[in-house]
Amino acid sequence: MGVFSDIHHLPDFKNAVVTIGTFDGVHLGHKEILKEVVNYAKMVNGESVLITFDPHPRKLLFPNQQLGLLTPLATKINLILNAGIEHIVVMPFTKEFAQKTANEYIINFISGLFHPHTIIIGYDHRFGCDRKGDINLLKQFGPNLGYQVKEIPAQLIDDAAISSTKIRNFLILGQISNANKMLGRFYSLAGIVVHGNKLGRTIGYPTANIKPNDSDQLLPALGIYAIKVIHNNNTYCGMLNIGYNPTVTDKKELRIEANIFDFNEDIYGQNIEILFIEKTRDEQKFGSLIELKDQLHRDKMDAIRINEIANI
Repeated sequence: MGVFSDIHHLPDFKNAVVTIGTFDGVHLGHKEILKEVVNYAKMVNGESVLITFDPHPRKLLFPNQQLGLLTPLATKINLILNAGIEHIVVMPFTKEFAQKTANEYIINFISGLFHPHTIIIGYDHRFGCDRKGDINLLKQFGPNLGYQVKEIPAQLIDDAAISSTKIRNFLILGQISNANKMLGRFYSLAGIVVHGNKLGRTIGYPTANIKPNDSDQLLPALGIYAIKVIHNNNTYCGMLNIGYNPTVTDKKELRIEANIFDFNEDIYGQNIEILFIEKTRDEQKFGSLIELKDQLHRDKMDAIRINEIANI
């Protein structure tokens, strides 16, 4: 099992069964595809190899569009390995690579570097400059280059594509439980704890201000969330606000602030991971700090109840 980013120093994969894609989210639809790859590799006594790209191709091809990643690279790699894929190759997606013709992509990249036994790919997979390559072109080159092509069932591809879009939409709407169902796990966000205005501690609710590790990752809708917090392999209950703190400031500075229950460690500069369980309410402006404090107490009770139901 390995992760490779230097494509000029790849091992000789045995009977490589290769699949290619961004697999953002590694959700339940993706996992069905990965299961196909793993099972087929076992059937031909080979090794499963997944090729993905960094940065995401859309970041290079459409730099002015918001990317909205579901899974930063490190998270994606862990999820793919946990799904049973033996090897992941992270291909640097550069302008030079994007300009490869479809023929060059097949001959020099796929065949030349991986010598696949089988390529498992979706009917709608496109590659090469101007996306001119498709599964039919892969099949044409197969006999001469010594590989076979196995098509992923259309339903699996459609489910995966639909799920990715739906998950993003659910997160944008704050419908966390619906997103989590499609992911097959809790949506997560990792980041470094940074200094904030420290107002929370003065009213009994100190917060860890989080700077996401990947600025391209999609944030859920503004509001209050019941969460789990992972720090140093320990898991804590908590609540989190994504918003602008309208009760205490007029600044339009987006903050991500987690109140971790039964926790008083100094973790500035350290990484924590947030697992989103459920949105409990929208952000709102209160008439006083006393009103805010009373609401935070109710928020905490809600978060405790939701955490107990989640039971993780």
